[in-house]
Amino acid sequence: MSASYVARRAAQKQRVRLLYRRALRETLNWAVHRHLFYEDADELRKKFEANRHVEDIETIDRMIAAGEAAHDKWRHPDPYIVPWAPGGSKFCRNPTRPAGIEIVYDYGREDNA
Repeated sequence: MSASYVARRAAQKQRVRLLYRRALRETLNWAVHRHLFYEDADELRKKFEANRHVEDIETIDRMIAAGEAAHDKWRHPDPYIVPWAPGGSKFCRNPTRPAGIEIVYDYGREDNA
């Protein structure tokens, strides 16, 4: 085995791993309930496991390209975003206060000066 073959196989494995993770996260967007997600995730895993034995580099590249195209085609139009993440419903909900406003946190204690 040449070094280029090993490097290409390592790159393919990484692309497959990333594709699987993206597809699994995308499955969460389509599943309404967790028990539905588990069924869809199991089907997804079976699809990936069915092609685990393929060794031809060109075939693997074609399969990865087809998988990425299918993933792009079936992306959810309104994906779930964690509320406090950028783009979520709670992100930057409390904006910074305007300049010139001072907040004193003395909690009822007054200066006796």
